[in-house]
Amino acid sequence: MNQMCGLLGSGWKEWMRCLGGLAVVWGLLASAAMAAEPAAIDFAHQIVPVLRKHCASCHAGKKAEGGFSINTRELVLDAGVVEPGKSDDSYLLDLITTDDSDLQMPPAGNPRVPATAVAAIRQWVDSGLPWEPGFSFAGDAYEPPLAPRRPTLPPSRDGREHPIDRIIDTQLASQQTTSPELIDDATFYRRVSLDLVGLLPVAAEVEKFVADSSPTKREDLVEQLLDNRSAYAQHWLTFWNDMLRNDYVGTGYIDGGRKPIHQWLYRSLLENKPYDQFVRELIAPTDESAGFIRGIKWRGAVNSSQTQEIQFSQNVSQVFLGINLKCASCHDSFIDRWTLQETYDLAALYSERPLEIHRCDKPTGKFASGAWLFPELGQVDASAPQPERLQQLSQLLTDPENGRFARTIVNRLWYRLMGRGIVHPVDAMQTKPWNEDLLDQLATELVDSGYDLKHVLQLIVTSQAYQSQTALLRQPPAAGEYHYHGPIAKRMTAEQFVDAVWQITGTGPQQPHAQAAAMLTAAGDTQAGAAGIYRAALVESDLLMRSLGRPNREQVVTSRPELLTTLQALDLSNSPILVATLRKGAENVVQKYPPEQCEQFVNDLYLQALSRMPTQSERDIALEIVGAPMSVEGCEDLLWAVLMLPEFQIVR
Repeated sequence: MNQMCGLLGSGWKEWMRCLGGLAVVWGLLASAAMAAEPAAIDFAHQIVPVLRKHCASCHAGKKAEGGFSINTRELVLDAGVVEPGKSDDSYLLDLITTDDSDLQMPPAGNPRVPATAVAAIRQWVDSGLPWEPGFSFAGDAYEPPLAPRRPTLPPSRDGREHPIDRIIDTQLASQQTTSPELIDDATFYRRVSLDLVGLLPVAAEVEKFVADSSPTKREDLVEQLLDNRSAYAQHWLTFWNDMLRNDYVGTGYIDGGRKPIHQWLYRSLLENKPYDQFVRELIAPTDESAGFIRGIKWRGAVNSSQTQEIQFSQNVSQVFLGINLKCASCHDSFIDRWTLQETYDLAALYSERPLEIHRCDKPTGKFASGAWLFPELGQVDASAPQPERLQQLSQLLTDPENGRFARTIVNRLWYRLMGRGIVHPVDAMQTKPWNEDLLDQLATELVDSGYDLKHVLQLIVTSQAYQSQTALLRQPPAAGEYHYHGPIAKRMTAEQFVDAVWQITGTGPQQPHAQAAAMLTAAGDTQAGAAGIYRAALVESDLLMRSLGRPNREQVVTSRPELLTTLQALDLSNSPILVATLRKGAENVVQKYPPEQCEQFVNDLYLQALSRMPTQSERDIALEIVGAPMSVEGCEDLLWAVLMLPEFQIVR
């Protein structure tokens, strides 16, 4: 990229216009680098207690003195007393800090808000007023049904018979909104390939697909992608490694305080193991699959909420039920109905010792009795040996009558494919979905298919809802304010980006990580690395992948950040790893293409990276950049330019 300005000369503005979006990327990078990022605020622990103590008696529940209610974020905003991101312009801060006894809040005669709490409120406002999804000071929080529900499908509209389309079209009609337009074949191929197997489609295959006149070609393509067992398993390995906090290296692996589950996990994905069986084998594990519920045995003294037993309680409830017990691991939750007792009772089903309950890290003298969260489905015999307790728990968790179990995973899959959950965020399953029928229909399909996750993926991507133009969200909607207008464009994951760069440049690792190699051998997967390059999911994370969002996996990660941080933006623009990769890729290009095939390289690059041919103007300028004869420096500059385009980095 350093040589680009010299190569472009006075034509750089035309280059920016024709490649379209590179200037936008650099603008985003610059703004990200300059923006001050406010420190994170803990709504549950720093804000809720303050508002309960100092505001709730007059402004919560059925009380709204002065027309001001704090029951929900929306009501706080409607009152006009807070300007998100601008505490100095927020009247609320004036009220709680003023010395005027006629204006001060709480009213004169009541304890003032202490300075530390005022600082927390100020930080909360400056952070944009973050609010726990579904939480309300009114006390009447939404309680999702436990039992499964089979919705009645509404009539089809405009000949769209797919069950997802019938449900969504009906909702759009009720909002007097038309369905979004469908994307073209090339865009669909790129989107569905990245979503299902994590790879860019081969350029020649895109051309062949576009030329195909078969009315079932999209359905056939979906089936073809899902049948590629090796590519599917390697792509979804990332999804599950994040959620099951599994990795090749990291805290605890060397000293035995943590156990990997690579071989069991990869084989399960390769075989498309039924999801209920998959989860039962994690909860009541064999030695091969025991690493998830064992958690991490931290060295030295730890907080009581970080013990392996409490990790079990937190991780199982979060991953498989979308329930956050982290707050309730120290005390009864401030933000939902879960209690400290329930957290410890679930942990006791795993514990092999009497488990004393600690409140805020202090022993209470009381011991957990051992119980599961939803006794209406049945209960675990707390007096049974641990393996038997876990077996009973695994059956209750995956019971077909536990509707939360199926809803949680199909909501996660919808989020991965469509850019936003039906319940959002995906770990807040206490929150009311924006379409209950859609969520229940997907959950019903999962159970009816024998818990076949590929069936749910196929169902989603064959809908016209998935195949529609992406919707533009100018800013994240507040809880309860989201209205579906189409799928939301998604930034490539770190692994997708790196794999795509390796595909285009012919670079990448020649060997997988040693543990990944053993995993592939044990699974009998001979397809991985068949092209001479192993994928990002099979190698140890490097600085570039970490900066682009690949987590260290010491904790459960169910969704990665959707926006670039400052560090990510800077690494994307000047990462030594990426610099070296593109330099090697440019050298490969010059060796692969004879001098007279410069135009072929440009066409191939656009087809491979963007699933489209360059416009004539783009082609002309690209040829000027690569040079005549084609130079390594010119090829490198063109690779940088195309790979920095939002059109490349976004699954659109």
